[in-house]
Amino acid sequence: MRTLEELKMLQALPLDIKIAKTQARIREWVNHYGVDGVYVSFSGGKDSTVLLDIARKMYPDIEIVFVDTGLEYPEIRKFVKTFENLTILRPKMRFDNVIKEYGYPFISKNISKMLYEAKKGVNWAVQAINGIDNRDGSISQYRLDRFAKWKDLLNIDFNISDRCCEIMKEKPLKEYGKQKNKVPLIAIMAEESQRREDSWIKTGCNAFETKEPKSKPISFWTEQDVLQYIKQNNLPIASVYGDIVYRDKLGMKYQEMLCDCGNKLCTTGCNRTGCIFCQFGSHLVRKGEESRLQMLKRTHPKQYEYCMGGGEYNEQGIWQPNSKGLGMKHCIDVINGIYGKDFIKYVIL
Repeated sequence: MRTLEELKMLQALPLDIKIAKTQARIREWVNHYGVDGVYVSFSGGKDSTVLLDIARKMYPDIEIVFVDTGLEYPEIRKFVKTFENLTILRPKMRFDNVIKEYGYPFISKNISKMLYEAKKGVNWAVQAINGIDNRDGSISQYRLDRFAKWKDLLNIDFNISDRCCEIMKEKPLKEYGKQKNKVPLIAIMAEESQRREDSWIKTGCNAFETKEPKSKPISFWTEQDVLQYIKQNNLPIASVYGDIVYRDKLGMKYQEMLCDCGNKLCTTGCNRTGCIFCQFGSHLVRKGEESRLQMLKRTHPKQYEYCMGGGEYNEQGIWQPNSKGLGMKHCIDVINGIYGKDFIKYVIL
C-alpha cells in the first residue's frame, strides 16, 4: 500500500524524471507480459496520445486498441484512424439504450453508482446516502457531507447510473483482452478524481496482482505535464483541442472563455474530451471557465441539440431518450431546480 505523500512527491517531480519513470513502468509491464501480450488502450485524447508516443518510441509495433462508442468528438475519431496497427472495437449496446435500461450519467461515477444501487434498495448504498457508517451503524459526518446531499436525486423522474462507461468502453476492452490474452497500458492520472487517487494508493502504476491486470504508467503525472510534453515534442493531437498556449499569451476574449489558471499551459479548444455527452463532473466549473455544455454548443451545435433535445416519458413515467434526442435538458433543469439554477450551466436552445 502506497501513501498520498508518496503520490504528491512523484507529482512534484520534473517532467524529464517522470518520463524516465514512466518508461521504466512500461518496460516492467512489457518484460512481464511480452510486447505481443500488451496493448495501449487509446481514446484519441491528449493523455493517451502522450502515453502512446512514449510507448511506441520504446516498442514501435505495440498494438493500439480504440473503442468506437459513437460518443467521441468527430475530430477524435478522425485522429485515431491516422495510426497504424490499430484495432477498433464497438460496444454491443447503444448509448441511448444504456440510458433507457440503467439511467443518465450525472455528478460522478461514485455518486451515480450509489444513487442507482440505493434506488434498488442495496444496503451499502442506502446506508451511504443516509450518512450511516456501515461498520457500526453510527452516523458518519464524512458520509453526511459527501453523500447525503444527493438524497433528493432519489425522488426525481429519471434514473441516474454509472453503467454507461462499463458497458460502452470497459466491457469491450475486457472481452478483447480475454480473447487475445492481452493486458492494457492505460493513460489515466491520479489527480483526475478521488477514485483514481485511491486506485494509485492501492496498486501503484502497475497492477500485476489484481483480477484484471492493468498498467497506468502516467498515473502520477499532472495535466500540466501532459501539455508540456506535447508542446516540447511538437506532438500532433486531435484538432478538437485547438492549440496549447500559455494563458497570458491569449487575447482577453479567450482568457475570459478559458479557465482561471494563471500563467499555465491550456488548450484553446476543448480541455477534456472523453464521451461527448457524459455529464460526470459537468457541475464542477472553475471561475471564468466555460462549462462542458456551453463549449459543446459553441463547437458542435448539432451534437448539442441531440444531447439536450428530445426525450419522453415511458409507460412507467420515467424520462428517457427518444428518436429526437437524449433529453438531457429536462434532466439538468430538474437537477438545477434542486441545487441552483446554474449548478449545471448550459445554453438555452
